[in-house]
Amino acid sequence: MVHRVQRPVPFTVPRRSFLAGAAALAAAGTTIAGQAMAAPPRRFGHGRFQIDVFSDGFITLPDTVIAPDATTAERADIIRRLGGRQGMADIPVNIPLIRTGEALILVDTGSGDKFQATAGRLRDNLLAAGIAPDAVTHVVLTHAHPDHAGGILRPDGTLSFPNAAYHVAAAEWDFWVEQDPAARYPGLSGFVPGARRDLGAVAGRLVRLRDGDELVSGIRVLATPGHTPGHISLELAGDDGLLITGDAITNVVASFEHPRWRFGFDTDQEQGIATRSRLIERAAAEKLRMLGYHWTSSGFAIAERHGAAYRCVALS
Repeated sequence: MVHRVQRPVPFTVPRRSFLAGAAALAAAGTTIAGQAMAAPPRRFGHGRFQIDVFSDGFITLPDTVIAPDATTAERADIIRRLGGRQGMADIPVNIPLIRTGEALILVDTGSGDKFQATAGRLRDNLLAAGIAPDAVTHVVLTHAHPDHAGGILRPDGTLSFPNAAYHVAAAEWDFWVEQDPAARYPGLSGFVPGARRDLGAVAGRLVRLRDGDELVSGIRVLATPGHTPGHISLELAGDDGLLITGDAITNVVASFEHPRWRFGFDTDQEQGIATRSRLIERAAAEKLRMLGYHWTSSGFAIAERHGAAYRCVALS
C-alpha cells in the first residue's frame, strides 16, 4: 500500500557550495585506490535481534562537506581526529544485517561499483562470512544516495539480492522518481540518474514506507528528513533501545560536538540540523544505543552530554 506523504521541503544549500563539494567528492573517488580485502563483521545482540555489521569499505570526503560551517582551524582539527590528511578524511561505511525469526534484513546496500573505488565491498564480505546474498529477505534503504543504494545492482545489471523485498520511504520515491529534483536543485543533478536507476530496478518489489510503520515485529520506521526528503531511520525494540540512524547523524566528531553545524550533502540543511539535534538529544536523554552508517569502529555508540553539546562514545 502506498501512503500519502508530504511534499519535500525546500532545498537550502547554495548551489555553488553543493557543486564544489560534489566535485571534491568525485575527485576523491578517483584518486584513492581501493583495497580488495574481506573484512569480518562485528556481531551484536539486541533483544530478539542479532546484528552483524559489515563493512562496505570507505568513502573519502573533503572537510568542506564534513563541516562547512567550521573555521579553517576547526576543520583541520576534525580531519586530524578522523585520521585524515590534506583536508580529506576516509569515512567508514557500516551496513547492518539483522536476523529475527525467518527474516534477514539488510539496511542499505553500499555502493556496489557505482561510487568511489574504495567502497563496494559488501557482497564480498557477506560471501566471506558464509551469507548467500539470495538469503536476504528484506532490503531497507534509508535513502537513495549512491553510497547507500548503488549496491542494488551488480555490474552485470542483475539484482545483488534477488529474493528480497525492498523498502523505502514513499517521500524518497516521490522526490527522486515522481518529481524532477535536478530542475529544482541543480546541485543534485549528478545523483538523480543513479537514484532513478537503483529505485527503478526494484520498483516491482518495492514497499513504500511512512513514519511509524513496522517493518517486522519490533522494528519501527522513523522519518528523519533533511539529508534527503524521505530519509528514514529504524528503531529496534528491546534492551535499552537502538536507533539505526543512516545519514541523519553523519560524523562522530562534527555531528555530535556541533549538531547545529550544517553537513554539505544535506538536501535541506535547516531540516537536517533540526532532525540531527532532536535525534542526538533523545538518544542522550534515553541512553539509547545507536548505529551510524559512517561512524568509526563498528558504528555502535551512545551519545553523552558534553558541555553544551555531546560526544560520541563508541561501544565495543
